[in-house]
Amino acid sequence: MASLAAGVASLGVDSLLLRPAGAQTPARIARVGFLTPSTVSPRGVMPEMRQRLREMGYVEGRDIKFEVRAANDDFERLSDLATDLVESGVDMIIAISSPAIRAAELATSTLPIVMVSGTDPVESLFVASLSHPDGNVTGVTTHIPELAARRLEVLRECIPNLHRVAVLANLRNPGSAADVKATEAAARTMSLDVQVADARLPEQYPAAFDGFVKSRARALMVTIDPVLSSNRDRIVQLAARHRLPAMYEWEQIVDSGGFISYGPSPAEINGLVAVFVDKILKGANPADLPVQRPTRLQLSLNLNTAKSLGVKVPQTVLDRADRVLK
Repeated sequence: MASLAAGVASLGVDSLLLRPAGAQTPARIARVGFLTPSTVSPRGVMPEMRQRLREMGYVEGRDIKFEVRAANDDFERLSDLATDLVESGVDMIIAISSPAIRAAELATSTLPIVMVSGTDPVESLFVASLSHPDGNVTGVTTHIPELAARRLEVLRECIPNLHRVAVLANLRNPGSAADVKATEAAARTMSLDVQVADARLPEQYPAAFDGFVKSRARALMVTIDPVLSSNRDRIVQLAARHRLPAMYEWEQIVDSGGFISYGPSPAEINGLVAVFVDKILKGANPADLPVQRPTRLQLSLNLNTAKSLGVKVPQTVLDRADRVLK
């Protein structure tokens, strides 16, 4: 994802737009758009990111305000929502997942866009390179090519004689589709069969799980997708009902009763987004801000869920776990 002053001017961002608490009073409240294809949790927009901004000295309502546009699982709405944000006069847009990033990018070539992308942002043409974005888009990528293989390896350790793995995906999202492709490639090297269900809407989940059971899949991988994530409770309940040990990306799903998760730290991702927001509001040009990757992966598991599923988690996995819920 010219000189700094020229870059700032070209983006329409006043370098004196906002000063955190402790500095001089800002001329006006910075308005940050937030675009997501899913729903917004009851805790609001990226609570850990907002907490990090508070730690930096920003006060919501005094220094900064978030304008939220959520497609509520209807990807067709993203284009109109992105246009609405631009026309509303926001100072930048935070876009979550490839469909939202693309919609924001098509809606504006001047406003800064801070992305959270599950795909390779270079391959997706969001940025020219990770080190030099060379445009109005920068941010965080959670694309880690080796993650799919690591997640499969953990499942295979936990489930002896594992031969077939189900994959729940939303193939309309390029991030989910890329996750499926990586999982299939990794499974081939492990002599594992993969059964993919493209469930783009929550009402399609029950039929997907029925298919998994009929095919005798013994474990489930849930791909990276904000719609799947926002419907985590329904997926966790279906996995429990069908007795399918499921691997997720985010640790919050384990807190909600999911079996196991392996992926980037949400706290780290949220913190990185906050840093991008802070730098851009202080006048930085997105073209000069390298795209960031999470620096560590977290393994979390729920032993109560494991027990209910009849899974005995081996000590080798317990020793590697960052969090174990008992």
